[in-house]
Amino acid sequence: MAGSVDRRGILKGVAAGVAAAAVPVRVFAQPFSITEQHRRILAVAAEQVQRVQNVLWRTDIVGVADFALPSSLPRLHFANLERGEVRSFLVAHGKGSDPEHDGFLKLFSNEINSLATSRGAFITYEWYRGKYGTSIRLGGIDPDNNHALDRAIVMHPAWYANPVMLEKWGKLGRSDGCFAMAEADFNEALWHLSGGRLLYADRLAIY
Repeated sequence: MAGSVDRRGILKGVAAGVAAAAVPVRVFAQPFSITEQHRRILAVAAEQVQRVQNVLWRTDIVGVADFALPSSLPRLHFANLERGEVRSFLVAHGKGSDPEHDGFLKLFSNEINSLATSRGAFITYEWYRGKYGTSIRLGGIDPDNNHALDRAIVMHPAWYANPVMLEKWGKLGRSDGCFAMAEADFNEALWHLSGGRLLYADRLAIY
C-alpha cells in the first residue's frame, strides 16, 4: 500500500492553478502554452517512452495519469512529444483504490477482482464495443499491471466521469479499475491515444 496522501498540501498547491481558475467547470480540455507543469509531464512521457519503446507501435502522443491529484482535477494528460503540447482531462479511478469514496486514490493493485487502479505502463490496443460503448483495450507492460487484460482494465467513457458530477458531488464516480473519461472527451482518446501508444499511470504529484 502506498503512503498516506497529503490532501491539504495537494489542494493548496493547485489552488492558484486549475482549481481556482475563474473559468466554467466544464472547460477542462484545451491546449496551453508550455508551463513548468507541462514541461514535467512531457519529461515523464519521454522518459517512459524510452523505457518501454520496444513494445510500443507509436510514440508521438503519451497518456500520463497523475493519481496524486484528486478526481475533481484534470489529471489525465495527453503529452504530444512531437509538438511539445499537453492537453488535460478528467479521469476516474477504481473503487478498490478509494474505498471511502472521497475522491483520492489511496492504493494501486494488480490483483484480479480488486476493483483498483493499477500503476505502470500500459500499451493501448484496438477499439471494441463494450458496456460503456466504444472503448480501448489496454495491455499491462510492468509487473504492477500485467494482469490488465485478465482484469479487463480498459479506457472507456462513463457518465460518472462527466463534469456534472463535480457540480453535484465535488468528485467523480469510481470505476472498476478502468480509466474512465467524460463522455464528451473520450473521442480524444480514441483518435489520439489508441493504436499502440503508451498510457502511464502513477502517483506523480505534477502540479
